[in-house]
Amino acid sequence: MRAEQVLAPVTEVPDDLVELGYIGEAYGIRGWIKVQPHTGEGEGLLSANRWFFRRPGESAYTQADVLHSRGHSGTVVAQLRGSENRTAAEALKGLQVWVPRSAFPSAGEDEFYWVDLMGAQVTNLQGELLGKVVGLLDNGVHTVLRVAYEVPAVADAPAKTAERLVPFVGQYVQTVDVEAGRIVADWGLDY
Repeated sequence: MRAEQVLAPVTEVPDDLVELGYIGEAYGIRGWIKVQPHTGEGEGLLSANRWFFRRPGESAYTQADVLHSRGHSGTVVAQLRGSENRTAAEALKGLQVWVPRSAFPSAGEDEFYWVDLMGAQVTNLQGELLGKVVGLLDNGVHTVLRVAYEVPAVADAPAKTAERLVPFVGQYVQTVDVEAGRIVADWGLDY
């Protein structure tokens, strides 16, 4: 059995697709797959009834309807329409899993999806620009913002891009305005 027997070609891809994980392996003998989420417990995966797929390095997407899904030990296990046995599930191994951002459940108060923080301008309490969020890290205790900023050329050193790591905790992050793409942090330029 090949992946094409489970996955349908896509003519139009939603504009708000977000890569949430990848298929790591088959799960059981009845066609279920195990998806390793990139972050969290896979809430975005569990909320969507249709997933989009892409092979790493390729540009074409396919899709499949999700019949069943649930969290399982830090992963998400799911059965896709048309995947009825282990052979079918194994054919899907390695595919990236994408879900439209519009299918995510609403974030709670003071909760944010990482994808919504990407590109936000970070300033400090003094109004100084710290940089732009280019990524996030999970160190097991809390999330850390990766904030990129430009270092101007000095003497013999050319200009370059550097990075600040700002803990994404209430002690340092004062306000987050997702709509405006702004974060205010109690963080110095020299930290």
